[in-house]
Amino acid sequence: MSSNMNCPEPRAAGTREEEGLYSVDEILGVRIENGVKEYLLKWTGYDNTHNSWVPEGQLDCLRKIRVFEANLALATDKRKKGFDKGLVPEKIIGATNHGGPLNFLMKWVGSNEPDLVTAEQANVKCPQVVIKFYEERIKWS
Repeated sequence: MSSNMNCPEPRAAGTREEEGLYSVDEILGVRIENGVKEYLLKWTGYDNTHNSWVPEGQLDCLRKIRVFEANLALATDKRKKGFDKGLVPEKIIGATNHGGPLNFLMKWVGSNEPDLVTAEQANVKCPQVVIKFYEERIKWS
């Protein structure tokens, strides 16, 4: 993922010192250090031993930062499940206690992707959906 976007000199010495500008190959990470947002950069033409943390305010590669942040947000969002995403439960389509406590497979309003939620969460957040699930399965003799 190579770019001609320029950024300040990496902390490690490089062969293009006279130019004072280096090209960011890839953004590898982000952190907050002493209240300052920094990005871990892989520099074009340098091996990983020259990767360095650079404060956001010193960078001139906004497009790469935006792409990195969007991908990070997407990855984080994928780890979230239904209630954490703010989704509204439609119905419970299954249940399991395999490997631990009871979990429900929840269908969400406006989504085709069900996911597992703990029965404990469902009992608190959508008790009527839980009651309906059990009522549909009661067999009277």
